[in-house]
Amino acid sequence: MNQPLPAHLFAGLRVLDLTRVMSGPFCTAMLADLGAEIIKVELPGSGDDSRYFAPHVNGESTYFAMLNRGKRSITINMKSPEGIGLIRDLARKADVLVENFRPGVMERLGLGYDVLKADNPRLIYASISGFGQKGPLADLPAFDLVIQAMSGLMSVTGEAGGRATAVGESVADVTTGMFAAWGIAAALYDRERTGVGRQLEVAMLDSVFSMLLTNLSRRLFTDQPTRRVGNRHPETYPVDSFATKTGDIVLVGFSEAIVKRIFEAIGQPELSADPRFKNNRERNAHEAELRAILADWAGALTQDEALARLRAADVPAAPVWSLDDVLASEQVAARQLLVPGHNAKLGDIQFAPQPVRFAGTPAPATMRAPTLGEDTEAVLRDELGLDDARIAALRAAKTV
Repeated sequence: MNQPLPAHLFAGLRVLDLTRVMSGPFCTAMLADLGAEIIKVELPGSGDDSRYFAPHVNGESTYFAMLNRGKRSITINMKSPEGIGLIRDLARKADVLVENFRPGVMERLGLGYDVLKADNPRLIYASISGFGQKGPLADLPAFDLVIQAMSGLMSVTGEAGGRATAVGESVADVTTGMFAAWGIAAALYDRERTGVGRQLEVAMLDSVFSMLLTNLSRRLFTDQPTRRVGNRHPETYPVDSFATKTGDIVLVGFSEAIVKRIFEAIGQPELSADPRFKNNRERNAHEAELRAILADWAGALTQDEALARLRAADVPAAPVWSLDDVLASEQVAARQLLVPGHNAKLGDIQFAPQPVRFAGTPAPATMRAPTLGEDTEAVLRDELGLDDARIAALRAAKTV
């Protein structure tokens, strides 16, 4: 007898997505990856601000497409009472609502949690913001670079003695989106037990701050200031990058046993007995000397030669890959880090879905990134039961 295909974990979950740019859309994209039905609400004519973010191909933002995979796009004028009414109608049938307006905006629109909770007590209402719904900074606008700058992350990123540097990806947005998705999953679990939803909020500053574990452990429990240290680990040495003849490598000497193996791999086992390098404290105190020894060794070899010697000694080591190197690797294909997708303007494309693998769930299916308002009529008809005449009237009034 044929067994039914296993369902995606969030199959049947209805999510009303009122988010834009990155943190909120990343959150809802993670839910879509697991089968949730995402209805993304955008403004007529303009849509999500990120539709204007480069790069563009055939007039469509590939940035937007990556973040809005697996969703349906509808356009609703949220400045009109009739548009607000449509959103309330959709929220009545939703399991989850996610928004990332500035604090207070949803309340002014008549879409605050108390209003929507009265309509739908099972609704989980997630609010994403830069600095939280309350607090002295709550009203400030927040973007990824702003949060990297104010969270402390930027202050500890960069070369020693150099300027503070941002991480080379929108890590504050991505982190916040992940925490929001985690919070929604926790609230859904709680709803299974209680039968009622709840409101949750996540702030970008809080999210990044909570990740600064190495630097917080230094600042909160010692009298030592944090500092920029480049590619080396702030506390442990040698954990660093080195140049070879054909590219950079990294190595990780996080224990005494591994440091001993590093010295053996570079052909200088006697360094294990050198008082300058006998423990982590001394290696930090004599970092310049140890770094020079390792740099001279690596610089005389190719990347492949250096890695072969380190790996033969069971030392954690790796090449510094470009993104092109990663994309060309067999690992990406073996782990299905890219999945097929489609967009009406871009054609057949690829997405990078959430990376957690769940046993017994189907492989990722082809996902679609919607063009602006592509699903408006279908959602109004299927979800709210509106007929053609009613939809035409909404269009004529520029509500949708």
